Amino acid sequence: MKRRATIVTVSDHAVLRYLEREHGINVDVVRDHLAARAQTGAELGATAIQVERVKLVVRSITEGYATVVTVVKRGAAVTTRRGDR
Repeated sequence: MKRRATIVTVSDHAVLRYLEREHGINVDVVRDHLAARAQTGAELGATAIQVERVKLVVRSITEGYATVVTVVKRGAAVTTRRGDR
């Protein structure tokens, strides 16, 4: 007998694509907005940058490049993993 799902979960990727395709959210505009807000802090070597009412968590991926990897509540503690700046 085929098993049937009783609980459905939705990935962050699916939520993002839904907002983009069903509600017209331009993800590239949001990405550019966050990158612009993180630029100065990343240049100074920050691993967390307070922007608006949240904190952007930044990881140095390769020399000269940084990536905002997540967004947390403004007061949240951010830990640095070994090898990250």
